[in-house]
Amino acid sequence: MFSQRGLAMGERNLARQADRQLDRHGDYDSLFFEGAWYSSGWLADRAARLATGLIGQGVGPGDRVVILMANCPEVLVTYQAVWRAGGVVTPLIFLVSEDELRHALTDSGAVGVVTTAEFAPKVGAAARGVPTVRFVTVVGGSPDQLPVPGFDFAELAAHEPGSIVDRADDDLAALLYTGGTTGRSKGVPMTHANLYWCGSAAYQSSARDDLTTGLVPLPLAHAYGLLVTCVGMHQEQPGRTILMRWFDPAGWVDLAETHRVQRSALVPSMIQMLLTQPLEQADLSALVAVTSGASPLADEVRAEFEARVPSAKIYEGYGCSETGAVISGNPLDARRPGSVGTPVPGVEVTIRDDDDHELPPGQDGEICVRSPGVMSGYWHAPEATTAALVGGWLHTGDIGHLDADGYLYVVDRKKDLIIRGGFNVYPRDVEDALLGHPAVALAGVVGRPDSRLGEEVVAFVSLRPEATVTADELTAYAKERLAAHKYPREIRIVPEVPLTSVGKLDRKRLRAMVRADAERSAAQQAAR
Repeated sequence: MFSQRGLAMGERNLARQADRQLDRHGDYDSLFFEGAWYSSGWLADRAARLATGLIGQGVGPGDRVVILMANCPEVLVTYQAVWRAGGVVTPLIFLVSEDELRHALTDSGAVGVVTTAEFAPKVGAAARGVPTVRFVTVVGGSPDQLPVPGFDFAELAAHEPGSIVDRADDDLAALLYTGGTTGRSKGVPMTHANLYWCGSAAYQSSARDDLTTGLVPLPLAHAYGLLVTCVGMHQEQPGRTILMRWFDPAGWVDLAETHRVQRSALVPSMIQMLLTQPLEQADLSALVAVTSGASPLADEVRAEFEARVPSAKIYEGYGCSETGAVISGNPLDARRPGSVGTPVPGVEVTIRDDDDHELPPGQDGEICVRSPGVMSGYWHAPEATTAALVGGWLHTGDIGHLDADGYLYVVDRKKDLIIRGGFNVYPRDVEDALLGHPAVALAGVVGRPDSRLGEEVVAFVSLRPEATVTADELTAYAKERLAAHKYPREIRIVPEVPLTSVGKLDRKRLRAMVRADAERSAAQQAAR
């Protein structure tokens, strides 16, 4: 599927491309984090030194290194250091459970972990008994009390810089793990050539020379952060990045105002949180473009944000781990609200039915993708690979359609479809209707087994601060706006609608809540 040969270094080697970009733009203040600026030259020097330290710990060509960190400059340093050492970055969201982390360590055969202090105990517990893990490096904390040798990040990054270890274009550069929203997460191998192309294509599709200051609240130790890193390798103008350790809406507004931020990437749940802030009281007039992805954005949320921040427009995009997070995006000069834009140049998109026949514009089917950024297959999972890659096309598992102008619309996940009484119900349709109610902050919809209809529609909603509404009132509201087979017969008002660590609705947890209630009810009936 991919090479591990360590041939002569290719022109698309990511470590080499990073060096070329430094030569192109020179040393300048490129990253702001928690009150301090970091220069591009300092970051590059730190990466070269850390690479020497990693090699000293036995990291060799093709070895996987797990990166599980809160946002900080060291995430970007570690990416470059691992590539310089010839290794493979394996980024994991910091909110993974101990069990999920152990699965990734075991499945990937990781030789080491780089983490931040708050996650060192979880890393230590997960690494216990995993035979391939030889070391753990900790940023900003003690590396003691670990089941394997531990090192302070600053110690490993104090070595003398060395040269780049040769790797070919088709050698592995990253091993991503899917979100696991429908089952156990799978490894997604990405080569240097894959990620080089993804960075170049994503930059070319969204470039504007006058937008050089961006605010990053999303996790860097993730497919998104990897893409951000690769995009930066192709920027034609020196850019400035304002980095948040964690997203908080008030902090985002303050940084956007203080640094005259021009663009930012968010997920829909973050945009909804920003709507609770006094946006009109801040000077956000420099903000022009907000990119939204990971899950669908309700029209009402987009409209409210743009009305309250009139200088900005929200541009939805679409991607997945299997494509290096690159499939489509709305052009800055030709946005179409409600769509996720047009395929990025070099990406082919078709819509196919269950028999794998291509469908015409306007008809919903499975979104299938082909591009130089698509993985060659899942890591050590031939059956999953065979199911996902058919005839050279990646079958994404998402349902959508193209319009006559080639704009893509994502309707829902194929596996999330609810079939009620023989009629299809897409959860997003129900969620969007509920989000139109002024009291609703978040909504999540799943199906529950029903002996008469097959499935029934169940909605979970959380309310905006100080808002009040009853479940019956929300049911009546939805009934007025949805077809008879779609509106939810059961609505549960909860303190928080569960989200995954990247801001997507956590439907696994919602289904588990429904299942637990059904089991509890059955047990009570049996006890009578």
